[in-house]
Order: sequence, then C-alpha cells, then structure tokens
Amino acid sequence: MEAAGAIAANIAFTTSGSLVDCVDKKVMIALRDGRKFVGVLRSYDQFANLVLSDTFERVFIGNHYGDIPRGIFLVRGENVVLMGEVDLDREDEIPPEIAAPLPQGSIQQLLAAHAAEQEKRAKAEARKAAVLRREKGFCEQGGEGDGY
Repeated sequence: MEAAGAIAANIAFTTSGSLVDCVDKKVMIALRDGRKFVGVLRSYDQFANLVLSDTFERVFIGNHYGDIPRGIFLVRGENVVLMGEVDLDREDEIPPEIAAPLPQGSIQQLLAAHAAEQEKRAKAEARKAAVLRREKGFCEQGGEGDGY
C-alpha cells in the first residue's frame, strides 16, 4: 500500500484540476490564434475555461512589444494552447536583444503596426496555400477530399 501512495504522489494532473495551484497567481496564456494574454487567474471550471483579472494583451512587433489593457477576461478552455505562471522576480528582466517594451503612449501605433503585420502574414499564407493547391494537389479548406 505504501508503494501505491508513492506512485500517486508523483502522478501529474492532466485535467483542469491541475490549475488549482495557479489560482490568484499571474499567468501568461497563449491562444490558438496566436494572441498572448497576461493576467491574474481568478477562476476556472472543468472545461478549463479561465477567468483572468487585470489582464493585458501582449502584442509583439519584431523584437518590441506593447501591452494593451483588457481588464477582466474570459477565455474558453479549448482555445488555450499554453499557460504558465509568470515569475514575478524575473518579469522585468527581459534582455533588450530579445524584446524591448514600446513607449506607454503608443498603443494606437502598436495596433496599426500589428494589423499591418497580420495582413502581411495572411497574404503570405494565401500564397503558400495557392502553391500547395497548384503544385501539390492540396484542396481548399473545406473543399472536396477534406471530409471524412
């Protein structure tokens, strides 16, 4: 019986129950669409739907970033790709060659630059998809051959 207890103590939770240690701590969340949010995890449910407070969206442009305040934020669990606790002691020690914060008053410029970068990525993806369809026989998303 003692061996079973030792094994159970070393099993990692792979369910939403493992989030209990992150409640009331600052976390960073990466979503399926590429957005990144930082906030304090306040609550979650069995589907890993998350409630964050004091949330901001961190937007990266090249090796610069800016934070857009979002307030209280609800994230549907199926959209979360990655979540981790933010180390408060090292949070402000990001080397400038990796990423440097933009000036505080430049949120509108940040949003415009981010929209332009997203548009550029979308055009590049469309070109890739066209080449794959034309040269490799791929179908359009939702097109014939994608059904099961």
